[in-house]
Amino acid sequence: MRPLWKGAMTFGLVYIPVKLYTATDKKDVKFNLLHKECHTPIRYRRFCPYCEEEVPPEEIVRGYEYEKGRYVVLSEEDLEAAVPEGGKNIALIDFVDLHEIDPIYFIKPYYLTPAEGGEKVYELLRQAMAESEKVGIARVVIRSKETLSAVRVYNDVLVMNTMLYPDEVRSPKALPELNYRVKVHENEKKMALSLINNLSAEFKPEKYTDERREALLDVIRAKVAGEAAVKPPARDAENVVDLIEALRSSIELAKKERREAKTEQKRRRTGS
Repeated sequence: MRPLWKGAMTFGLVYIPVKLYTATDKKDVKFNLLHKECHTPIRYRRFCPYCEEEVPPEEIVRGYEYEKGRYVVLSEEDLEAAVPEGGKNIALIDFVDLHEIDPIYFIKPYYLTPAEGGEKVYELLRQAMAESEKVGIARVVIRSKETLSAVRVYNDVLVMNTMLYPDEVRSPKALPELNYRVKVHENEKKMALSLINNLSAEFKPEKYTDERREALLDVIRAKVAGEAAVKPPARDAENVVDLIEALRSSIELAKKERREAKTEQKRRRTGS
């Protein structure tokens, strides 16, 4: 795995040379767009409609549309000049509790590893953050874009999550559907809480799978093998007429599924 970025992480006057690695690998099923008649992959061109010609990469520049149809062109030097002082570093500026950060702010996680000579200071920060149970809020520039980030400890490694700025999160107050007025009865809320308690469990990420991706891969394998693709049966959503009855039935179903899960776990342990 090759590092995405090399630089330094700083907090106070402490300087830690680090490397940045992508921490996730999306498993989307990717498709090529083909010409229906001959199954040839479609090519996309960088085409200028004014000059009526294809444009080579070296003739493409960045432009910011400040008025409709009017642009100001920015060079690489302009972009470099906009990087704030210390922008080449991951500058830790605050330490906060993780529960204070709403997940809506998180974008993408990256692994932070020590670069040559930074192992001791890296380990010192990692241990101190683990014991304090704090998350470091930092500023960092990646690919000419400054972003907010959160640095935390995960499985004995430091992880940096890029974050949105507050003005990048849209306010839900602009959603007209939320201007409703309903009355929730106390017994309905009690049953909803009971259902939540019956469905509560320890978070084990390995138990969750992308069911649509697996079903899609089954269809692809069947196509490759020349077999007819079979669509999996869909669950029919029942029309909820009585909310209390729906909650009661859901609680009973949750209890049944939990009993069956415990029985299956016991059977696996005993090997019977």
